[in-house]
Amino acid sequence: MKKNLWLLAIAQGLFLTNNVVFIAINGLVGLTLAPVAWMATLPVMGYVVGGAMSTGLVARSQQRWGRKTSFQLGLLVALLTALLCALALYLRSFWLLVAGTVIAGYYSANGQLYRFAAGELAPPSFREKAVSLVLAGGLLGAVVGPNLANYTRESMGAPFLGSYLSLAVVALVSMAVMAGIQFPPEPPKAAGSGGGRPLREIVRQPVFIVSTVGAALGYGVMNLLMAATPLAMDVCGMPFSDAALVLEWHVIGMFAPGFFTGHLIKRFGVLQIMGVGVALNLACIVVALSGQDLHQFLVGLFLLGVGWNFLFTGSTTLAMQAYRPEEKDKAQAAINFAVFATMAVTSFASGALVTTQGWTLLNVGSLAPVALTGVALVWLALRRRREAEIQRG
Repeated sequence: MKKNLWLLAIAQGLFLTNNVVFIAINGLVGLTLAPVAWMATLPVMGYVVGGAMSTGLVARSQQRWGRKTSFQLGLLVALLTALLCALALYLRSFWLLVAGTVIAGYYSANGQLYRFAAGELAPPSFREKAVSLVLAGGLLGAVVGPNLANYTRESMGAPFLGSYLSLAVVALVSMAVMAGIQFPPEPPKAAGSGGGRPLREIVRQPVFIVSTVGAALGYGVMNLLMAATPLAMDVCGMPFSDAALVLEWHVIGMFAPGFFTGHLIKRFGVLQIMGVGVALNLACIVVALSGQDLHQFLVGLFLLGVGWNFLFTGSTTLAMQAYRPEEKDKAQAAINFAVFATMAVTSFASGALVTTQGWTLLNVGSLAPVALTGVALVWLALRRRREAEIQRG
């Protein structure tokens, strides 16, 4: 179990390396190639739109071929699309770049299932810690991703061409890591159970609703502010090396807590830890609104990363209470579709808002989804309290 979890954590780190490099460079490359400035983050949006479009296809491939084969297929797509994006930059074709990131979304939809696979590699008593540990593997992406983007951006003549080519190498390494993981066999289906309950019944459960809201809006707010950060810092006249430093500490904030978030959930409860995540998101916005110096970008994005970790780890743990083993593929696909759809909206909005309205209004607008997440958590906590009181009589 430990070997498989550590290898999956490394795969998670390489997945985040790909994501961080995409976030760091796609908006800036888009800005140089786009017909108009507000379209700069369309390549970022393409990545998450492709992920949303791929959730159903990924669910079917997981169901038919199992975790390992489906994950390797996703990595093959990562390899080919990294080369396609490099070709798009070489040809200076904005729309080919967007197409490449849309197709790369298939890999993203696969990678988003690593955290659920972690829970299946461990016994129920260790599930929260397993999910948290694998998410902590993202620390590899935190360190490698921004530095890879920074050190390879001028390596091939055209800015960031080397960065895209380096992602092809990352995909090959990840394929080798994935080959060493032994996933458990698919659980046998009970006689007459089919695929479990209908999806419409699963998604109506309060625990499913709140776990999906926490995952989707937590990721949406993080993506809204993270995708806009390199553009906002560029507008402020800061060098790319500063943006890479901010993104590095942001992703450290996202995944370093993974070594203890599972322990915190076990001790204090999942809704309480998710509530702390909401509070940290609010703290990020306050810092961001206080000014636009390097240290404010750095502290704000770090708080945003820790808040995301608490929300996303908590949401993943909470979601596992909402479905049975035979229902996991369709339930996880529904959650990931909501995450990707929200990210698609925020990816486009980040570029459009930061280039037309500015960094300040972008942060003010992010208060609404943060508040909605907090309301959802309070609603579920009160509902559970009433149910407990009824059971006690």
